[in-house]
Amino acid sequence: MNPALNKLQPYPFERLRALLAGAQPPAGLSHIAMYIGEPRHPAPPLVVEALTANMTGLGSYPATAGIPQLREAIANWLTRRFKLPNGSLSAESMVLPVNGTREALFAFVQAVTDPGRRPLMVMPNPFYQIYEGAALLAGAEPYFMRNDAQHEALPDLDSVPAEVWDRCQILFLCSPSNPTGAVASIEYLQHALRLAERHDFVIASDECYSEIYFDEAKPPAGLLQAAAAAGHTSYERCVVFHSLSKRSSVPGLRSGFVAGDAKVLKSFLLYRTYHGSAMPPPAQFASIAAWNDEAHVLENRNLYRQKFAAVLPILREVMPVEMPEASFYLWPQVDNDERFTRALFEQQHITLLPGSYIARPTPEGSNPGRGRVRISLVATVPECVEAASRIREFVKNGR
Repeated sequence: MNPALNKLQPYPFERLRALLAGAQPPAGLSHIAMYIGEPRHPAPPLVVEALTANMTGLGSYPATAGIPQLREAIANWLTRRFKLPNGSLSAESMVLPVNGTREALFAFVQAVTDPGRRPLMVMPNPFYQIYEGAALLAGAEPYFMRNDAQHEALPDLDSVPAEVWDRCQILFLCSPSNPTGAVASIEYLQHALRLAERHDFVIASDECYSEIYFDEAKPPAGLLQAAAAAGHTSYERCVVFHSLSKRSSVPGLRSGFVAGDAKVLKSFLLYRTYHGSAMPPPAQFASIAAWNDEAHVLENRNLYRQKFAAVLPILREVMPVEMPEASFYLWPQVDNDERFTRALFEQQHITLLPGSYIARPTPEGSNPGRGRVRISLVATVPECVEAASRIREFVKNGR
């Protein structure tokens, strides 16, 4: 067996199952799951229609690179959404459809890492655990950046020593952040780009929450947008990851894409011809319909606005909660994240995620997720309101 497998820590949801083992929630209360970022809004009809109308595509092997129409739809969406210079993003050489960004993030690290150079992968903390696992299985060492209040819960790039940047092969960024909802500015992203140029590493920007935001006049910036604004329209060292799971509420479609530096994408495509499974044709046509439409995305955002508007006044009676800039998470402080999570499940039949499960201890020994819980507002509006009311009762009773 690959000895690196022994370095992997249990996945957060496995740890959660172990934490809740043996707990007996009240039988009279329905379960409300708020621990996982799995959107449960109805799938857009236009996506379902495109999927079912193209089932004949199941009769042929799909190309790893995807059909030209899908790559064009993605390139056009990126250009519109992030105001990129027309023609700067080649659909042929700078876009690659993938079966969900989880798979793509993992595979990308395996393709890009040179294990002979003592590689480091620099990543935020808290973080999406795929970053860490991908690094370890590629023979790299994870380096966790601390979050800094000055940067509104984004990692402090200036806290990373120069010798770490010198060994860095991939910098993971996640904006909007999972779990804080913080959004990186153009200036922040350009600072990361200057570091990448100076120390010769690739930036992997996880932008899967980019379409769940609440100020229509101020959508979150993206890495390609920051590069273009700095005059780097060939997007050197820039690779972005996007998904329809959150944007279009179709996590089961397993549809996303990777885009950016043509040289890097060429090597990644070569890797995927051996490793990655190609996206089935029906899913590709459904994805085209989704990337070409914004009306359902606005409707999706409006549903999340309704949830925050309904939930925050209830929770603010008993805990410090703030509206995030983006994403569908709340990240409040509690006394003890594991104890809070288990007791809430036992008494109110609500499942949250302990913050310490998606973070790692700093060199000083403190876990930046400890004493926090992640609340995912993915259920229906009535369910979210019911959950908030139960949490309020639970905290008021001092349990």
